[in-house]
Amino acid sequence: MSHANAALTPRARLRLAQLVVESGWTYSAAAKLFMVAPQTAKKWADRFRAEGPAGMADRSSRPHISPNKTRPEVVRLIVGLRWRRRLGPVQIAARLGMAASTVHAVLSRCRINRLSHIDRVTGEPLRRYEHTHPGSLIHVDVTKFANIPDGGGHKFLSRQQSRHNARQTAHRTGERGPRYRPKIGIAFVHTVIDDHSRMAYAEICSDEKAATAIGVLQRAVAWFAERGVTVERVLSDNGSAYRSYAWRDACADLRVTPKRTRPYRPQTNGKIERFHRTLADGWAYSRLYESTEQRNAALPGWLHFYNHHRAHSAIGSRPPVTRLTNLPGHHS
Repeated sequence: MSHANAALTPRARLRLAQLVVESGWTYSAAAKLFMVAPQTAKKWADRFRAEGPAGMADRSSRPHISPNKTRPEVVRLIVGLRWRRRLGPVQIAARLGMAASTVHAVLSRCRINRLSHIDRVTGEPLRRYEHTHPGSLIHVDVTKFANIPDGGGHKFLSRQQSRHNARQTAHRTGERGPRYRPKIGIAFVHTVIDDHSRMAYAEICSDEKAATAIGVLQRAVAWFAERGVTVERVLSDNGSAYRSYAWRDACADLRVTPKRTRPYRPQTNGKIERFHRTLADGWAYSRLYESTEQRNAALPGWLHFYNHHRAHSAIGSRPPVTRLTNLPGHHS
């Protein structure tokens, strides 16, 4: 395709060549009309004589021979270091004794110049997927956050102040761990996210046992049903709660097909793993909470903001709720 500042497009080249070949114009006269050099007019006229109108099309400017092109075996080494060790152009160039600009050119040519395009574990190009409509698949998982001692924890306070708050809390609750250390406890946040819309549901629980996970699933399915979404499949990791017969039977009662990720392959459940990071940044560690109860009370409001107002980059910078208007049969 002609570049933005090209003097002649394929159509203009054809007109120029026809004036010279068919109408008898001189090279200089035709070149003056199209504001190009006479040598350019001669080039297109000669090509018209040899190939006709088809010869006016754009051609690659790539040379037929590139003596200084990076050898294939070196390209394989560069790509191997990129995929297996996730090294940058400078590190690869230092190992192979070549210019970093050459390495970057090879990576760009192979379309692996950005690490975000490569799977962190396998080094293979990322394969992304998205189900066609809400409810086709939901992801479930559990993430853990340490409870907050009275007065705040170490995320916003000094270690000394945080330890003092923990001791005061343990003195109030009587909870102690090994060697009489204060025991603050852990919050188990059970999360559910719809694959297509990214609508999220979460509950704070005291454990991650099968009975608790089943209760969360039942309430999540009902929550989605209130919004017109029928859950068809549920994807989980290989935690003991999700491998239990109770989980299987509960899914059967809900008419939901259970699926599990491949062992040691959390990328398959990557949407909810990424949601956990957003949950931590936007809610759990977003500001100073002076108690666990204060943080827990802030979760419903943040979930509403996430579902109804927060722009989601993976769905066109729109809130997840906007995708619930495209349900199958919604407009019929």
